[in-house]
Amino acid sequence: MRSLLLAMVVSLPLPTLALDIDGKVDPTEWSSAQRVDDFRMTQPLTREPSRHATEAWYMATADGLAFAFRNHQPSDVPRTRQRFQRDDNGNVDRVNVYVDFDGDGRSGYNFMLALSDGIGDGTIANENQFNTDWDGAWQHAVSEDGDSWSAEILIPWHIAPMRRTDGDTRTIGLSLDRVVGDTGERMAWPAVSYTEQRYLSALQKVEVPQFSQSLLAVTPYIVGLYDNIDGGADIDAGVDLFWKPNGQFQLSATLNPDFGQVESDGIVVNFSAIETFFGDKRPFFTENQGYFEVPFGSLGNAQQLIYTRRVGAPADDGSGSGDVTAAVKINGSVGGFGYGVFAATEGDSVGRDFYALRATRGFEGQSIGAMVTRVNRPFLGREATVYSFDHQWAPDARWNIRTNLVGSSIDQRGETVRDTGAQVRIDHELGDGWRQQFYMLHSGGDLQLNDFGFLDRNNFNYARYEISRRFTSLPESSPYASHQWRVAASRRSNDNGVHIGNAFAVNRNSERRDGGNQFFEIAAWTPGHDDLITRGNGVVDHPGKLYAFAERFFPRKKHWSFYGSVNYNAEGLGGIDRGAWALYLEPTYAVNDNLSVFAGLELQRNPDLTLWRGGDLLGTFGSEQVFLNAGTAWLIGSKQELRVRLEALGLDAEAKRAWRVAADGTPVRSHDALDDFALRNLGFQVRYRYEFAPLSYLYLAYVRGGSLFGAGAGPYSVRDEFSGAFDLRDSEQLLVKLSYRFEI
Repeated sequence: MRSLLLAMVVSLPLPTLALDIDGKVDPTEWSSAQRVDDFRMTQPLTREPSRHATEAWYMATADGLAFAFRNHQPSDVPRTRQRFQRDDNGNVDRVNVYVDFDGDGRSGYNFMLALSDGIGDGTIANENQFNTDWDGAWQHAVSEDGDSWSAEILIPWHIAPMRRTDGDTRTIGLSLDRVVGDTGERMAWPAVSYTEQRYLSALQKVEVPQFSQSLLAVTPYIVGLYDNIDGGADIDAGVDLFWKPNGQFQLSATLNPDFGQVESDGIVVNFSAIETFFGDKRPFFTENQGYFEVPFGSLGNAQQLIYTRRVGAPADDGSGSGDVTAAVKINGSVGGFGYGVFAATEGDSVGRDFYALRATRGFEGQSIGAMVTRVNRPFLGREATVYSFDHQWAPDARWNIRTNLVGSSIDQRGETVRDTGAQVRIDHELGDGWRQQFYMLHSGGDLQLNDFGFLDRNNFNYARYEISRRFTSLPESSPYASHQWRVAASRRSNDNGVHIGNAFAVNRNSERRDGGNQFFEIAAWTPGHDDLITRGNGVVDHPGKLYAFAERFFPRKKHWSFYGSVNYNAEGLGGIDRGAWALYLEPTYAVNDNLSVFAGLELQRNPDLTLWRGGDLLGTFGSEQVFLNAGTAWLIGSKQELRVRLEALGLDAEAKRAWRVAADGTPVRSHDALDDFALRNLGFQVRYRYEFAPLSYLYLAYVRGGSLFGAGAGPYSVRDEFSGAFDLRDSEQLLVKLSYRFEI
């Protein structure tokens, strides 16, 4: 209770000594800070007092929000000091700071600091959806002694836009937590967990002195590229600009943003009618992008109205990637409203133009938002406009209701097509570990969001109910610390009255006392119809489907950690007894706290791979696949990093039978000839990075890759395809990139 009262006290701006962020909690420096010691267990989520004593302090200074932690950890609890790449922390001793600078539960930031002095950061939107693509510039340091380790963090005010408030104070949402890497235990103040349906809006509201901080940051970059295939070389340059004159206005701009291959996508094999979602690590496109993240189309955060990978995606004329000339983004607030403006343009006559405007307003217990986006695509003679309205209402701590309405208007070569969609999500905490969720989605047959957004399909109606129960009072002798059981039932159809299928699923997520975790899921679909596989050439009757998945993670003990999973997926025309099996094993060996090596191998066999072969023709194949995912990370001190990443894939598919889709949707055996086919892929990268200063880097990279698809000229074997992948050399490049952030 004393800590709670302290948290609600208004901290008046008092003269304080300048903070030295050195990881050593000096009582003199932190004498005017608010102290927190009521850390309670949130992993497992018992909300009982933690057995590991933790003290924390926070205060607002002219330089930013400052935090200190003293984490008591006796010698009989091993400390994990494994170094890691940014945002890739794993099971290590660490602390987290979660801040909602406006205190309205709409958007927040996460700052993580590990005992190894490694860091991670990201944005939080829609209560508990984290995105680690964003990287910020903030100060941090750690130290340790025999019985504890300490951490200090300073987050500058210019790191995020903030609404203007009256008076000398502002109300923020705040949460602090600590994780013991060896056991996986997490303790937090207040006792809320991001696994709960309400997280961001449940952060502790505290008042702090109001400060304003301005920043002008200019980050020029230069990239040199040598192509070892054609012998050509290229040099490119660009600049990113960030200007924040005060808390109520922030501008980000970029000229010729870098697409250098220092961050590369992994290998993906996708034969379906639904595209693959990829994240975005380009600095401009991650800077305060959370304000524009309006989810629509699923319970997760991948499907959104703005998918920044559309900017600079393959050009409409097929000439390669779009050349982004410039982009600008403005975030701010005025008169109680938040607003955001986004604009980007691609060069040459076929380049696209992207625009977005968003406004939000918060009220007691609820908030509303509206957004409009527009994309001009001159090569297609197409102009796509999308409108949206979103509303969130939390009548009390147990209920959270989120509603989204969208509409699209597509003008293409003199014709206009319009349609709408809507979704509602209701989360309800029932108490005693029980919770329920209801979700409904409608997307019209002509709703088109993918000029700028990401929607896996339209012409879709979906209803889902889930009930779950959390168990935390397990015997001390149990290897498990907690279980979370979920049971869900759902129904899918399209706007043409086609019943796609009903589904039932049950899963369990378990936290183990050794710091690891375990998960399994079983899901079954009734017989139904597939209205996507033929790409508009008919609806296919489909038998029932069955899906089963299990995974286990063993955290590092001494030098080894391990991950494994097994998967059964029956979704072809052969029914539930002809599913695909997949086994994935990935051991990791830590040579020491700075150097680790991993190698993951997946083996897959599918006797009933069902694919579209054009028109109303389907084919079933017997396929085998081998996938290797291996690499090493060497953290050389606090400034240098050497990373090696290798992905190789081999797949062969033997034609089994052909099918024609009858008018009533029945698959009918046909005598059409089908070709066997095979695929091999390679992705290999060696990357060295040196950090001059925060967000200022030198990269040296060697990148090699390739892909080869063959059909009809077999016989093929998965062994030959996999071994042959290592000979691929479609591209081979040497890249040097230098960027330096100047703060003015």
